[in-house]
Amino acid sequence: MACGVVRKAVWTPSNRSDHGPNINGSLGLKTLALLLTLFVTNALGADQLIEIDTGRKTGVFVRSPVLQRAILSPPAQATGTALLFFRGWPGIGWIETAGDKARNLLPFMREAEPLLHAAGIALVIVDCPTDQWGPRPRSTFPESCDDTFRSSTSHAGDIRRLLEKLRTEHGMTDFYLLGHSYGSISSKWLALALGDEIRGSIHSAAMTVQGGGPYQRYGSSAALVPMEKIRARVLHLHHRQDACPNTPYAAVQGYARENLVSIEGGAPTGSDPCGALHYHSYRGVERVAAEAVVRWITQGLLTPHAGIAEDQGH
Repeated sequence: MACGVVRKAVWTPSNRSDHGPNINGSLGLKTLALLLTLFVTNALGADQLIEIDTGRKTGVFVRSPVLQRAILSPPAQATGTALLFFRGWPGIGWIETAGDKARNLLPFMREAEPLLHAAGIALVIVDCPTDQWGPRPRSTFPESCDDTFRSSTSHAGDIRRLLEKLRTEHGMTDFYLLGHSYGSISSKWLALALGDEIRGSIHSAAMTVQGGGPYQRYGSSAALVPMEKIRARVLHLHHRQDACPNTPYAAVQGYARENLVSIEGGAPTGSDPCGALHYHSYRGVERVAAEAVVRWITQGLLTPHAGIAEDQGH
């Protein structure tokens, strides 16, 4: 597969005589303008699969290129701003087509997507590279893409290549990171590694307690990230009643200080305290959390309390 391929629909002229043999002639320039217009119209607002050859190889008997994939969800208008999203558990998206977007967006981010677009911000759903997918596709029990990789120079290098592609092929210049739950291990280490290459990072329901049993490699580096050395702006987003044992609110409150938005309200509709239908993922107040993110990116405003506490004037 070619390096850095973006799969898009291709416009094919039905009558080659329309554009004529001379691109410098008036007819040729008009046709070129039409082609560009059709291309841009097709690209804007349409989800696109991005694939980047990392330069690494994987496999024992057959060596295959390692690909870094992401799904670009752009607004209808051209934009220079993008939010890169790193999903929560199991942390791997197994992205193969742009159609894999929905299953990689928890309700909170589905609520955020149209708000981001309305604010002129593209959403980029980032996967682990294909050599980190593990032996069991779409398993809720991952065996790879753990803290060792997420804190590595390889991970930072892959995301640098992604940022460069978004710059050169999509005209984007301002980048933000958002990691939710286990995805915050990526967003924190990347914020440290990328420095001034990004405008800011958002750490939502951040994992601060490592997993147990066979999952001790997940979250093991959470306390090792020197947050004070991150150059770009930082936002922490967390529900006060987060009941997930790996993401206690008190731990984040201890180090986030004035950079914390505390979400309140909502009501769980699921039994898993670490799942998408619980306080952990802002169930019932997804829009409140999403609005806090958009407000921080677009206006630089941080609302210390959002949800019930905000409504009560706290």
